[in-house]
Amino acid sequence: MKKIEEKYQRITDDRRSFDIRFWQKQGDRAIFEAVTEMLNDYLLIRGKNVNESRLQRTVETFRNA
Repeated sequence: MKKIEEKYQRITDDRRSFDIRFWQKQGDRAIFEAVTEMLNDYLLIRGKNVNESRLQRTVETFRNA
């Protein structure tokens, strides 16, 4: 069973320590998966193709700038 953590506060409160601690505990993979999920939701709402997400594209070539 997954552990759920919640924090209730007023929107005007500018204390982000809970958010920072929470995401640092999750690790890079979980952060990337959350971003991908939010981006897919955004694209669906906008009526765009989710399969064309820029985060999921394959790298074809590298070159020096």
